[in-house]
Amino acid sequence: MIDVLVAGGGPAGLATAVHAALAGLEAVVVEPRISPVDKACGEGVMPGGVAALRALGVPVQGRELRGIRYLDGRRSAEAAFRDGTGLGIRRTVLHAALYERARDMGVRMVTGKVGEVRQSADSVTAAGLTARWLVAADGLHSPLRRALGLDLPGRSPGRYGLRRHYRCAPWTDFVEVHWSAHGEAYVTPVGDELVGVAVLSRSRRGYDAHLAGFPALYEALRGPYASTVRGAGPLRQRVRSRVAGRVLLVGDAAGYVDALTGEGIALALATAGAAVRCLA
Repeated sequence: MIDVLVAGGGPAGLATAVHAALAGLEAVVVEPRISPVDKACGEGVMPGGVAALRALGVPVQGRELRGIRYLDGRRSAEAAFRDGTGLGIRRTVLHAALYERARDMGVRMVTGKVGEVRQSADSVTAAGLTARWLVAADGLHSPLRRALGLDLPGRSPGRYGLRRHYRCAPWTDFVEVHWSAHGEAYVTPVGDELVGVAVLSRSRRGYDAHLAGFPALYEALRGPYASTVRGAGPLRQRVRSRVAGRVLLVGDAAGYVDALTGEGIALALATAGAAVRCLA
C-alpha cells in the first residue's frame, strides 16, 4: 500500500512528496497538468521559505531580496529581513526545481484527477490508488476540500489578484508594495532583466486600469511585457477543518488569508512539512 497519496502537483504537493520521501515514506503525486505550471503569484519567497527549500534539498536560483518597502506616492517605509534573505523567483522555475527534486527522490507522478475519495478505517482510495493517507494540495479552490464539506462561506466582496511580467532591469532588491485607495501593487524582481508586478484589489477591473492607479510605478515600467496577465481569486478561503478522516489539507487548500502577507509559498512549504511529520 502507498504511504502518502498527494492530490496536486504544485509547490505544496511536491514539497509534501519530498518531505514524505525524506521520511522514508512512499509518495505518489496525482496531477492533471504537465509541469511546470504558471499561475498568478507574487513570486517572492520569504526567508523562512528559502530555508525550507534548502532543507528539502531543492536548488533554486533567482533574485536575492533584502526586505520589503511600502510606498503610497508620498511616503515610504521599509524593513530589512532579520533572518536571511528572501528570493524573487519565477513560479515556473520554482515548480520545475521541486518537480525534479521529487523525481530524484523516487516520487511517482501520475497524470490525472483524483475524483471520488473513499475512506476506510485504515486506508483511503482515490484515482484508482489506495494509500494510508491522502494529502489534498489541490489549490485555492480545492475540489477535495469542497467535496469533503470543509469549506466555509467567504466574505464579500472578495479580493482578486492579477500579475504580469515586464522585461526591464530591477531597480530594487526589496519587494515593493505600492498602496492606493483601491488596492496594492507588488513589485518583485525575479531575474536580471525581469520584474513581476501583481495587483490586488476588490475592484473588478482590468490589469492596466489597476496599474494606472499607481502613477510612479506605471512610469517606472518602461520595458515590454514579458508575460500575459494571469489572475486568481477570490483570495480569502476559510475552512472548517484541515483534516477529514485520512485526508489532510496543505498549502492554499488548507485555507488562505490574503496575499498581502507574501507568505504563500513559505506557508505551503511549512504545511507540507507539518503534515508529513504527523504521518511519519
